[in-house]
Amino acid sequence: MDADLNPMPLVLMYHSVEPYTEDPYQVTVDPRRFERQLRWLRRRGLRGVSMRTLLSAPGPGLVGLTFDDGYADFLGEVMPLLAAFDFTATVYVVAGSLGGHNSWDEPGPRKALMTAEDVRTVAAAGMEIGSHGFAHVRMTSADDLALHTVRSREILEESSGQDVTGFCYPYGAVGAREVEAVRAAGYDYACAVRPAPVAGRHAIPRTFIGDRDASPRLYAKLARHRLTVGRAA
Repeated sequence: MDADLNPMPLVLMYHSVEPYTEDPYQVTVDPRRFERQLRWLRRRGLRGVSMRTLLSAPGPGLVGLTFDDGYADFLGEVMPLLAAFDFTATVYVVAGSLGGHNSWDEPGPRKALMTAEDVRTVAAAGMEIGSHGFAHVRMTSADDLALHTVRSREILEESSGQDVTGFCYPYGAVGAREVEAVRAAGYDYACAVRPAPVAGRHAIPRTFIGDRDASPRLYAKLARHRLTVGRAA
């Protein structure tokens, strides 16, 4: 198992940001709420950055911003707001679904995913592209882990024009076998979902952020993270 990160950084987990009327899986944040959440971070003296930045140059006040699945709304809704606050983020893209839709959420609302051209545009804007596997499946049930780790990275590096060094486990499904596969594939780090049965640089826990997270809930989640870090120390 990886050496633990000390202290464990605060990493926020988003998915989709767009106006909506139906969200049975709670993966969508309204852009107005998202802007207020970014403003809340800035008022607290916190700055949202990509995982690559967070792990390569850790410092006080840095918070990892991550977006799972690679939704197309990242370009139109998320990037302009990140730019307004001088924040960056990491987008974890499902390599085998470029230009498709979130078929894993059926029968929920259909959401478009970024195309290969979109991925390159996002990377050129200074965002980090990470792998979310080749398909959005639980890796703990997958037979061909190389398809999700090695092949997905090859596709995304070709699309983005940047080195892909970060991985994110779909559904947060991760154990020792999956951690070893991701590490062996050469990824520098990987993100999980809180709580995970393993932890470390290749299974970094994250804090889920949704549309109900106004100021009181954000305070509570920040306090929970600090308490968890304090106990670990």
